Amino acid sequence: MMRQVSLREFRTRGVKALKEVPPGETTLLVGQNGPAFFLVPVFGDVAKEDRELRRAMALNSLREGWRRAAASGATPPSEDEIDAEIDRIRRCPEDRPECA
Repeated sequence: MMRQVSLREFRTRGVKALKEVPPGETTLLVGQNGPAFFLVPVFGDVAKEDRELRRAMALNSLREGWRRAAASGATPPSEDEIDAEIDRIRRCPEDRPECA
């Protein structure tokens, strides 16, 4: 089970609010408009955990994009189209207007 702490409580009580959370448990900060932030405990190698968290977030974003594309009726690009787009961007990044 994930512990929930209101943003107001976290803002006013800070560390005291988190002391009630068992060690190692992820905490969900919730505001008036619903969930706002996850507080995730760090164990060991911070850089490695940061990479894993970013990878999970990217995968979630990708899945959401696939879901939206399917809902709109769009067809996903082929592997060849994806590879061609990657090659194009690598040859000429968007920050180089002369490539447009």
